[in-house]
Amino acid sequence: MPLTAPRLWAVVLAACAGQFLVVLDVSVVNVALPSMRDTLALSETGLQWVVNAYTLTFSGLMLLGGRAADLFGRKKVFLAGLALFTAASLAGGLAQEPWHLLAARGIQGMGAAILAPATLTLLTTSVPEGPARTKAIATWSAVGAGGGAAGGLVGGVLTDALSWRWVLLINVPIGALVVAAAAVWLTESREETVRRLDVPGALLVTLGLGAVAYGIVRTDSAGWAAPSALGPLVAGLVLLVLFVLAEARSPEPLVPLRLLRNRAVSAANVAIFINGLAMFAMWYFLSLYTQNVLGYTPLQAGFALVPHSLTIVLGSKVAPLLMARAGERYLAVAGAAMAGLGYLWQGTMDAQGGYVTTILGPGVVMALGAGLAATPLATIATATEDPGEAGLLSGLFGTGRTMGGALGLAVLSTVAAARTDARHDAASLAAGYGMAFRVGAVLLGACTLFMLAALPRTLKRAPVVPGRDPAPAPELP
Repeated sequence: MPLTAPRLWAVVLAACAGQFLVVLDVSVVNVALPSMRDTLALSETGLQWVVNAYTLTFSGLMLLGGRAADLFGRKKVFLAGLALFTAASLAGGLAQEPWHLLAARGIQGMGAAILAPATLTLLTTSVPEGPARTKAIATWSAVGAGGGAAGGLVGGVLTDALSWRWVLLINVPIGALVVAAAAVWLTESREETVRRLDVPGALLVTLGLGAVAYGIVRTDSAGWAAPSALGPLVAGLVLLVLFVLAEARSPEPLVPLRLLRNRAVSAANVAIFINGLAMFAMWYFLSLYTQNVLGYTPLQAGFALVPHSLTIVLGSKVAPLLMARAGERYLAVAGAAMAGLGYLWQGTMDAQGGYVTTILGPGVVMALGAGLAATPLATIATATEDPGEAGLLSGLFGTGRTMGGALGLAVLSTVAAARTDARHDAASLAAGYGMAFRVGAVLLGACTLFMLAALPRTLKRAPVVPGRDPAPAPELP
């Protein structure tokens, strides 16, 4: 029986609120990083791990979170993830030592990994396939993109007006409110065919990704051939190989390898991974550039990125209209190509950059491209004829995006540091950040070519029983 319009809106609002919070916390700390460094005496590597402790646990455990939603119930898992996320936000806001903050950020990532797949699964299992689901996913994508983009403004306002602690503490009242509302609004659903969780697989993929990211970060100070960098890199790759072998032998794997033989699923997830390698670092480097090179305050840096936020939301919201005309494949290709051009433009930044030509212009092009690519990729990656795979596909999509972001930040930060060569004057920092954007442009160019070749021209839709019309979906604006 299709959901009524009020109940459908309750699902969409809850899913979007949860998605906004978990994506906001990927970027909200960026503007606050200089203040965190001064208060807690964090090193440059420590600053990266304020971000990566969250994103790596987030990405590594998201597959487990998606499967847990199918097994234990989407509402129950949504509430549990949001409660853990909120409690960890409180602990992080009260941190007194660097390890307190890093541990809290890691636990936040665990909560986000439980919560995030449930948000998309709530939509794909509650909203009937067709225009209504496309609009719901577009809204979810726009809110998620807006959360990442709004992080700079929210972080700047809170850091300037109160302190960096409030970029984490602000989650506590919002999270409590959403938990209370979701407990009343949402109805429970689960997939009866899922019987167990693949905990060993989740541990292998999380530890593997963490080791690879740590090894990449260590190359900044130790070099690629040093045992302290090469050891974690090799160990991480071995763990990831063990993960694939474990999945092939598991009776109920975290990632059934048969899914990767589905062209739409595998190609869309590879594309979102490559996009994540470049896209996520945009907010990190722009926040550092505006403050460390142009001398903006945290509040000014936040306001400087407001047009980026609005543009990425606009791109996500107009994507369904363009998908109906051009198709998912070509819109994703066009969006990634546009973002790549913006990255090339941004890569020309220097120490005397003006706001319009150095931040606003390239930022709008990058953000619009990112917004246009997000919705079609999410639609392709989660299209399935089996409702039992909804949570898994949502988790796989989120893992690819966030994993790409975490590793991309580690790689591009190393690229920037190598170009800067330990110099901290404005010109050297600008040169390092510009090099990171130019490498990001190369990644997006490669992603554009890959999507053009690999994404399917049409999607396999759920079959319609002959003689039976599909139930109409409640209308979404």
